[in-house]
Amino acid sequence: MASTARVEGFAPAKPDRTFAIMTPSDPTRFYPRFGPIPAVVKLEGQTGDWDAVGQSRKLTLSDGGTFIERLKIVDPPHRFAYQLTDFTGFFGTLVAFADAEWDFDANVEGTRIRWTYTFHAQPKRGWIVRVIVVLWWGRYMKRVLPALIDEVRRLSD
Repeated sequence: MASTARVEGFAPAKPDRTFAIMTPSDPTRFYPRFGPIPAVVKLEGQTGDWDAVGQSRKLTLSDGGTFIERLKIVDPPHRFAYQLTDFTGFFGTLVAFADAEWDFDANVEGTRIRWTYTFHAQPKRGWIVRVIVVLWWGRYMKRVLPALIDEVRRLSD
């Protein structure tokens, strides 16, 4: 069973600049704890500059859980996508894998951003994952995206 959340935002920079800042951003700076969702506290083992299909990295959460991100699509300045696998800890009991995608569309005044997360639950855990996505994950994304847009603004001025 899959559960999806999507948010949109606007960055006051052209897509190439927005893409260049957001794609390699350090998740430990932008993904805090929110309700039952732990913060990203450590990034390690990143292969490459996070700019090519197949590159991967391991992230550690504040509850001790970990997961692997692997880039699946890199299409500057339009889109990048990655898959999250090998969850451990609490999320490992619930989530088989997840897919995340960022889309950037030019606008007269900058870039429209669409960020989508789809979680694929472990067997018989779909309802729990759906509750987390519906009640918490979308709200979490709405907190994270403005901080990333502020970073684009700060580095583009």
